[in-house]
Amino acid sequence: MAAPQTKPQAIDPDILPRLDLEYVAFHNEHVAHLVPPHSLPWDPAIRNRDTVPGSAEVLPVGSVQDYDLSHCKVRVFTPEGSPPPGGWPAYVWYHGGGWTLGNISSENAFCSRICKGARCVVASPDYRLAPEHPYPAAVEDSFETLQWVFEKGKSLLGVDPTRLAIGGSSAGGNLAAILSMKAAELNPPIPLKLAQLIVPVTDNTALHTDDRYPSWKENANTVWLNTKRMLWFRNFYVPKEEERTKWDNSPIFAPDELLAKSPKTWIAVMELDILRDEGLVYGERLKKVGVPVSHKLYAKAPHQILAMDGMTLSCCYYTID
Repeated sequence: MAAPQTKPQAIDPDILPRLDLEYVAFHNEHVAHLVPPHSLPWDPAIRNRDTVPGSAEVLPVGSVQDYDLSHCKVRVFTPEGSPPPGGWPAYVWYHGGGWTLGNISSENAFCSRICKGARCVVASPDYRLAPEHPYPAAVEDSFETLQWVFEKGKSLLGVDPTRLAIGGSSAGGNLAAILSMKAAELNPPIPLKLAQLIVPVTDNTALHTDDRYPSWKENANTVWLNTKRMLWFRNFYVPKEEERTKWDNSPIFAPDELLAKSPKTWIAVMELDILRDEGLVYGERLKKVGVPVSHKLYAKAPHQILAMDGMTLSCCYYTID
């Protein structure tokens, strides 16, 4: 009798009892059979495959329009109705995907929910991706997007540039953390009200063999973002090891005086994510230099929960004021 076939993303037996039971059922039905991209030879067509199932439906908003920047497009979601007297608050969102996957459409559902729920303009760039465009291309495109919203938003989008926030998930959380400091470096600075960092990458030198972040070892074989997939992303995005300690690649290495210029920050981490502890350590660094920080740890959850918002509907809205 032939042995049963192991599914490509079967849940590791050591991880199984630690996961939420609702997630386990969903994973076994919709994820376990999918071949993980890091196990395949690189081909840009990998980006055309479904990544994380379980996304919510895109909600109707007032308008959705794409604009061309120097090297990428930015998609702008505008609420229904008339803006407040001073203009719409604005939120710049950076998608996840390990700086390698994802595109301008991959987090449309999330952007539409923020636009509708928080009554704000949401701008999300289609920043250049590795390995074709390694670091710092994604940072450059993300920074240009933020500057564009700040400088052109009032006349072009009906935005109030004094009510501006940024956020991102995973690689996008990394970019948001970096941009929150780059905004402060400008003269004059871009006055950000809030940075939301969801399962952010903050240290591109982290490994499961060191003791700085126990979650790297504890969750090495967790679902979705295991260590092999994370290193696959990292090696594509920043192939030169000497660049991994630059603060605009790994924001945890930012000097205190620059870190202190970050806006109020909200950090979300997942219990069963290798990135959990580097996100929490980054939050502690922010607190030590006087930045107001709050964080939320989602128990029994893996890295990709945000992208499964159709199943979880756990998005948090903030008022930008």
